[in-house]
Amino acid sequence: MFHGSGLFALLLMVLEWTRPGLSSPLRPICDLRVLDHFIKEAWDAEAAMRACKDACSIATNFTAPLTRVDFDVWEAMNIEEQAQEVQSGLHVLNEAISSLQASNQTDVLQSHIDASISNIASIRQVLRSLSIPEYVPPTSGGEDKEMQKVSSVSELFQVHINFLRGKVRLLLANAPVCHQGVS
Repeated sequence: MFHGSGLFALLLMVLEWTRPGLSSPLRPICDLRVLDHFIKEAWDAEAAMRACKDACSIATNFTAPLTRVDFDVWEAMNIEEQAQEVQSGLHVLNEAISSLQASNQTDVLQSHIDASISNIASIRQVLRSLSIPEYVPPTSGGEDKEMQKVSSVSELFQVHINFLRGKVRLLLANAPVCHQGVS
C-alpha cells in the first residue's frame, strides 16, 4: 500500500483524463485529491511514529521548514518566490526524513519513512509538471530564516503534514497553469 502511492497518483490522473462527458481533459495535476492522498499518508506516518514513542526516539534535532503562513506576505510573493519556498521546504523535509532510513526502525515504520520519501518525490514531479521552478539552493551559506528545529520524529512528521496542508496546497491551488482558460 505504501509503495503504491505513486501508482495511486497516476491512477487518479488517468481517471481524470478519461472521465466521460468532458470536452477536453482537465489537467489532473491540478486535482488536489492527489495532494490529499499524500497528506493522509503523512498523517498515517505521524500516527505510527507517535504510537511508537520510545522505540522510535532518536537523540537528534531535525531541521524542518516553518509551516505557518502569513497570507498577506504569501499573496505579495510572486509564483517563483512561493515555488522556491515550497521547493526549499520539500528539500529540507526530504533530507530530514531520509536521515531516518539509517536508524534501524521496525519494518512498519521503515515503510512509512520510505513512502514519505517517495511521496515527496511524487509531489516534486507534480510541481515540475505544473512548470513550477525546481529547488535552487541558496548561494549564501547562512541559515534559512524559513526553517526550524524539531526534536522528535513524531514532530518532524507533524511538520510534514502541516507543510503539505499549508504551503504546498496554496502553491498547487494557485498554480497559473491550473487557471488557464478559466474565467
